[in-house]
Amino acid sequence: MNLQARAPISFSLVAVNLDQKQPGFPEHVLPDYLNQLGVEYRVVEEDTYSIVTDKIPEGKTTCSLCSRLRRGILYRTATELGVTKIALGHHMDDMVETLFLNMFHGARMKSMPPKLVSDDKQHVVIRPLAYSRETDIAQFAVNNDYPIIPCNLCGSQENLQRKRIKQMLALWEQEQPGRVQNVFKSMSRITTSHLLDRDLFDFENLTAQRADELSELDTAFDVSPMETLLQRSSMNRDLLSESLKESH
Repeated sequence: MNLQARAPISFSLVAVNLDQKQPGFPEHVLPDYLNQLGVEYRVVEEDTYSIVTDKIPEGKTTCSLCSRLRRGILYRTATELGVTKIALGHHMDDMVETLFLNMFHGARMKSMPPKLVSDDKQHVVIRPLAYSRETDIAQFAVNNDYPIIPCNLCGSQENLQRKRIKQMLALWEQEQPGRVQNVFKSMSRITTSHLLDRDLFDFENLTAQRADELSELDTAFDVSPMETLLQRSSMNRDLLSESLKESH
């Protein structure tokens, strides 16, 4: 709504929420809040909960089927509403987690882009929160007293691989703050000649004579951030020492 008021283009907004008939789902919370804001909305009621619990054995992960059903309903609703963009709420942490999930369990370097075409090739999906950290969004929600609706179906599954990835990243962040952001940034700074994808880089015809065509050549040892800091510290000490000598 803020962007709608300030953006150089004109666009309309409609909020869409899917009531999947999960036990204890507080169906009044979101309509009450959106009515208070004066936002156009549609709540779609589809009992995907019964489908998922019927098809997935107890104790098994329900996310895959639930996600596919939810996304299909969202695409259908988008078509009914005649919208041109579907804005989802995935954030930076979601995208980094998805990268590792695909690497660990699918042997593929793939994540969630901030913009893509939907599976049915009829819609453009955007992720406006792609560059925001989950912790910042959570704190922002608390500061603005947003109503929070829990997901009792998937949130209660302790064996989720995504939850394990999240725990791994949280530990990394404790050990080295900023690591998640660095992984995220690396997805936009790809050197194809230093990976292994033959479709992205012509390794077969690579010769030393083609060196000028490459954006980056081989380096025996990349300089680590710590080495850079130590070098800067050493230079600063040398400069200080020279300055002191000159003053005397």
